[in-house]
Amino acid sequence: AIHTSTFADGSNGGQPGGFFIEGENKNIYIAGDTALTMDMKLIGEEFNIDFAILPLGSNFTMGYKDAMKAAKFVGTKKVIGMHFDTFPYIKISHEAALEEASKNGIDLQILEIGASVQL
Repeated sequence: AIHTSTFADGSNGGQPGGFFIEGENKNIYIAGDTALTMDMKLIGEEFNIDFAILPLGSNFTMGYKDAMKAAKFVGTKKVIGMHFDTFPYIKISHEAALEEASKNGIDLQILEIGASVQL
């Protein structure tokens, strides 16, 4: 993952990270707090990704359009959105995000805060 990380007082907030989790039946890519990167193509070449958890909120991370590119880069058709709607800077149009996903052949799940999904 690539982004800056500082606290309100200016101190270092640590390094961002993305994760690949290999399970018995499913492989998951969690992008973390990041923008779209070409490294995601390498992840897609190295691993078989069943679904990805990607930021949608733009501004501080990738937006939903870049998230659809990221899904293609990592080679998945299934995405769960994260990092959106929690404060004004990252509010998205759910309809526009779902439309963009549909145009790209991506199954995008946009969960309400506190909701869960069985994978």
